Amino acid sequence: MGNKFENILGTVGNTPIVKIGKLAPAGINLYVKIEAFNPMGSVKDRLALGIIEEAEKSGALKPGQTVIEATSGNTGIGLAMVCAQKGYPLVVTMAASFSVERRKLMRFLGAKVVLTPATAKGTGMVAKAKELADANGWFLTRQFENEANPDMHSRTTAREIINDFEGEKLDYWVTGYGTGGTLKGVARVLAAEKPETKVVVCEPEDAALLSSGTAQERNSDQTPASSHPSFKPHPMQGWTPDFIPKLTGDAVDTDVIDRILTISGAEAIRCSQDLAKSEGIFVGISAGATFAGALKMCEDAPAGSTILCMLPDTGERYLSTPLFADVPTEMTEDEEKISLSTPGFHNEAV
Repeated sequence: MGNKFENILGTVGNTPIVKIGKLAPAGINLYVKIEAFNPMGSVKDRLALGIIEEAEKSGALKPGQTVIEATSGNTGIGLAMVCAQKGYPLVVTMAASFSVERRKLMRFLGAKVVLTPATAKGTGMVAKAKELADANGWFLTRQFENEANPDMHSRTTAREIINDFEGEKLDYWVTGYGTGGTLKGVARVLAAEKPETKVVVCEPEDAALLSSGTAQERNSDQTPASSHPSFKPHPMQGWTPDFIPKLTGDAVDTDVIDRILTISGAEAIRCSQDLAKSEGIFVGISAGATFAGALKMCEDAPAGSTILCMLPDTGERYLSTPLFADVPTEMTEDEEKISLSTPGFHNEAV
């Protein structure tokens, strides 16, 4: 791949796979695929481009038509980039519980952001997007059920993984799920071309919709699962909306998932912090959660196993969240001591 592009959209995908050194247990080859290298910092850039280009090709999206989607932020940010470059107005609906950085980023890129009540969770923002699309004749991207989402991952993410592990074994592929697009799109390619690779899916301990059996109870209209005893609020933004997305359900139905792991919010935050401080890899809470799942797999995997873990987004999406709660803005006591520990130092211009 060259480094000269017609526009920003050519830079989506082809994200690096990086080996983990200090945090990986001895005898395990642990790798991460860092989706923060996408132009807007998350894996959702892929689905945004895939859905818009498929809609253009099919004629479902007309020139100048307004695009609308419900999003926890990353899909909206990706769509804002794509729509800005291609010239489509964009409206996103987003639950008020998601971090303020996300709405500012979307607005900076020219999108309009309609907030829905935090109490209505993911179901509320999806319903509002559909209501606005129907009322105004806007193009609803339907990220949770649109087949262009997993198709994009089959064409890009999966192919990158297959190519990067060509001639090598890959024992486990670890991912979370939001829409289920990455899960469905990659898992079906691995099943066909690298069937020895076991697919491991992570979900929040406080919203364990797959491992609790809620996935089997779903129906086609995305009935909220938030009343289910297994669903509580959690810090992994973009992971596990309060319903089972159709694309995730498809992956469950096709039996491509080998193991489901539940991850606590505290584990996710700790692993994100550990990746930053020990490996220099800066990612968000959902990436920390996926990495926590990969470390759990390391405990059970036979010696010599190779594990690849998806890291879906950058840590900059989380400045106002608990991930940064203990990071001070003023100098700490240790920093004050450093500042005062330079006798004889003259502050001269260099």
